[in-house]
Amino acid sequence: MNKQQLASKIWAGANALRGKVSADAYKDYMLGFVFYKYISYKEEKYLKEKLYFSEEEIKKLTEEDYDTVESCKKHLGYFIAGNNLFSSWVSKKNGENNDFQIKNVRVALAAFDKNIGPNYQKVYSKIFDTLSKGLDSLGIGDPERTKAARSLLDLIVEIPTDGSQDYDVLGFIYEFLLKNFAANAGKAGEFYTPHEASLLMSEIVANHLKDKNEISIYDPTSGSGSLLINIGQTIAKHMTEKNKIKYYAQELIENTYNLTRMNLLMRDILPSNIVVRNNDTLADDWPFFEDNDKEHTYELVRVDAAISNPPYSQPWDISGADVDPRFSEYGVAPKSKADYAFLLHNLYHLKPDGIMTIVLPHGVLFRGGEEKRIRENLINRDNIDTIIGLPANMFFGTGIPTIIMVLKKNRTNNDVLIIDASKGFVKDGNKNKLREKDIKKILDTVFNRESIEKYSRVVSKEEIINNDYNLNIPRYVDSSIPDDYSDIYGSMFGGIPNYEIDLMEEYWNTFPSLKNQIFSEKDIPYSEIINQDIEDIVSKNGNVREFINNYKEIFNDLNEYLKNELIDQCLTLNIYKEKEIITEKIREKFKKIELVNFYDAYQIFNDNWETIILDLEILQKDGLKALNMVDPNIIYKKNKKKELEESQDGYIGRILTYDLVQNVYYKKEKESLEKYTNELVSLDEEKNELLDSIDVTDKENLLKEDSEDIDTKKLNAIIKKINNEVKNGADFEEGSYEKIILNISDINEKIKKCKKEIKSIKEKLEIDTKIKIETINKEDALALLEKKWITPLCNEIEKLPNNMLNSFIKDVKKLDDKYKKSFTDLDKEITLTERKISDMIGELDGNEFDMKGLEEFRALLGGV
Repeated sequence: MNKQQLASKIWAGANALRGKVSADAYKDYMLGFVFYKYISYKEEKYLKEKLYFSEEEIKKLTEEDYDTVESCKKHLGYFIAGNNLFSSWVSKKNGENNDFQIKNVRVALAAFDKNIGPNYQKVYSKIFDTLSKGLDSLGIGDPERTKAARSLLDLIVEIPTDGSQDYDVLGFIYEFLLKNFAANAGKAGEFYTPHEASLLMSEIVANHLKDKNEISIYDPTSGSGSLLINIGQTIAKHMTEKNKIKYYAQELIENTYNLTRMNLLMRDILPSNIVVRNNDTLADDWPFFEDNDKEHTYELVRVDAAISNPPYSQPWDISGADVDPRFSEYGVAPKSKADYAFLLHNLYHLKPDGIMTIVLPHGVLFRGGEEKRIRENLINRDNIDTIIGLPANMFFGTGIPTIIMVLKKNRTNNDVLIIDASKGFVKDGNKNKLREKDIKKILDTVFNRESIEKYSRVVSKEEIINNDYNLNIPRYVDSSIPDDYSDIYGSMFGGIPNYEIDLMEEYWNTFPSLKNQIFSEKDIPYSEIINQDIEDIVSKNGNVREFINNYKEIFNDLNEYLKNELIDQCLTLNIYKEKEIITEKIREKFKKIELVNFYDAYQIFNDNWETIILDLEILQKDGLKALNMVDPNIIYKKNKKKELEESQDGYIGRILTYDLVQNVYYKKEKESLEKYTNELVSLDEEKNELLDSIDVTDKENLLKEDSEDIDTKKLNAIIKKINNEVKNGADFEEGSYEKIILNISDINEKIKKCKKEIKSIKEKLEIDTKIKIETINKEDALALLEKKWITPLCNEIEKLPNNMLNSFIKDVKKLDDKYKKSFTDLDKEITLTERKISDMIGELDGNEFDMKGLEEFRALLGGV
């Protein structure tokens, strides 16, 4: 099972377990338990590897062992007694007496706070407060709470925390759970910044800092900590040592502050590199000072990068803000909207060569008053580098459209790059989500500082000042789709205006002979379609054929390149650098192609890469033997007692999927299965039609209670009665109740046989496929891997020219339909129709009032 499958399975279990408990509350229980498991394992590992404890000795370890306690507190930051470890909870639950109780959790959490090392208090103190306070919400009374906790243990025990993986399974699952809890928490989901926005901000920051060997990053509204972590991970790819990143985080809400700490610690970030505070960012200038001695411990900390997704347009206390050095040089944000206060706080803490990214509402770009003054100062001092307009309804907890602002302390240029990326997204449930191609296009535009029509523009400082410091995006980038206007002459007399045809100039430049094959020009600047079969004209055009052949030739070696790059080097390639290597190879090919969009190909590659990377991670961990492995397909479902129960539903290939193997080696069996499946559907439809044709009461007498299924006993009893009547000489006509019942019985027998065949084929197919995967040789297995990874990717990229041409054909037809019937022609048709109706009315007869009404109707039609 790869990490995606495992994460999905655990989320399904969590969602089923939480019942009526809100997603926001349940996340605190579950993620608290996950973190406790992580630190328990970390201690066990330390005891075994550094202090040479045996399993039995660990179980008996108590606080009385002073030297061991102090060693753990010094090197780990905490100590957990053997009886309180997560593994001990599981042993108690699974033991003969099943004696795990909710009180075990309470005792362990209370003991934890007493055994934190003095140098680790800020990182670990009260980190389990949210979990401890919320335990009572797991049920009414301790027996019910114990039952809920046991179910949670069963679920969490599957999350790996042993560090044996070369990839971050724990981090992936934790992030997956955070996202899903946020998506189900409504307004309370704002603790989580969507991964796509986080990734976008991370790449911008990482690109700026990629040449540094040691960096510090700060999030003053850290939420779950995911934004900090994603930026840290992205930057770390450019660094040789992962422990050279210092993390500063501040969060106002205690529960969310605990999430920040847990999230950072579970990524194996050294506690000494984590500096966190639970307090109000705007109230105090931090980092850094100690809360118990602010006056003597204050030290202004400047960081390489500040990032944040603060609460939007939040009221704040502006008392003393005018003399606060964070705001005094730029201005004080209005007390009703703290947006610029957060921005200026971040900017203040940047190093001279630092960078910051912040998510804000659009209003900061154009609102007047004190916000305008701040904006003027930011522009005059050249701090604003880039503004990115994002799609609406993208963030959890709000549906408003937002922007990402990129600012720097010192810049060598004074223009501003403005990007309108609001149109590029896909629906994801009830939210809008940036696709990988949308992110890639934004990043390319930022890094290349490009002006792209209807998308982005590098705007001079002078122009912004001339616009009275208004930064509203539509003022500089018009991404609107023009209204579908109609030419007045073409509308009245017919004919397609040549200037509308010329709007397709990029196609005519690439296919110079195509225009004259589709359109014939008149003596006036209007044209008409020569032949309605546009598809045929396009497919036979010499320029089009040349274009497609050229495209195929350019991509002809892509399959072989990907095979050499991914299959042949699957055990040794650098997974996280490989994506960029292949992306640039594909981009180079697209530089030779017009009309077909590189970003569409990038999306195809990325969609397939999600499967490839999961398989690569497993292969690099388990080796090629993983190609021959099958795993039990474990699912969770509630039993009759409404307890979460684990059960097996067949097997799944660890790398080689059953579908993949069956499509290659068991085509006949799959075809046979499909034939019987289709037959079963037809028989069910036929049976339902017959059931619907009889009286409702008779139908109900045939069915099981509260079900649409036929009760076999009831049917057999009726059949027996009918057969007795037949023996006594009865003869039933087609369509009679008795004949319908006999037909239903006959169909029922066919359905039974059909189901039996399906079951038999499925069972044999499952067995044969399992054996095939377990015994397939290396060459054949790698050939299947090529079909799984590379063939779909290359096939989809190969279709891109056809997609482009289909879009072109659709636009030509739309243009033709627009002017196919002129208003003059329509007017003639209307007049003719009115005359026909008028004549028909004249032939009608009726009483005095009917005739007066018909005469008036004819007058309206112009028939009198």
